[in-house]
Parts: sequence; C-alpha cells; structure tokens
Amino acid sequence: MQNSESFKNTLNQEYDFPCNYSFKFIVKKDLQKMVLNLLPKAENTIKNSKKGTYVSITLMAFMKNSDEIVYIYDKASKIEGIISL
Repeated sequence: MQNSESFKNTLNQEYDFPCNYSFKFIVKKDLQKMVLNLLPKAENTIKNSKKGTYVSITLMAFMKNSDEIVYIYDKASKIEGIISL
C-alpha cells in the first residue's frame, strides 16, 4: 500500500484503538469469496449490483491497531480488480 505511514497516522488520529473498523470493497461477483476470506470471522454485508456482475462487501471487524488495518488492505490489493473504499 502506497503512503501506508500517512494512512496509519490518519487512522491513529481518527480511531481510538482497539475498535471495530468497517472495510468496504467492490469486486466482481466471482471474487466474492476471496474478499470474505480476508476476515472470515467478520460481520459482513453483501449487496449485488443492479446487473449482478459486481458485489459491494462491507466487513466489520475488531482491530487492535492501525497496522492490522493496513495489513488487510495490503492483502486485499492482491485481489484482481478490487476497489477499496
């Protein structure tokens, strides 16, 4: 992840760790399981696009610190075509 130090600083300013953190991703429907496997125990909400080609996935998970969040985004960035919000 580019600018991970800047992102971590922002997270540390905005959140009081440990806390629940909401990850939001958009991927092609056939890659849905890969996203869910990023945080298998997380609460998730999945919404299909109008045509059903894409899914919007929200994962809510308890994070101990900003390093854990950056780690998840790094793992997610390896999924082809993922959009992280």
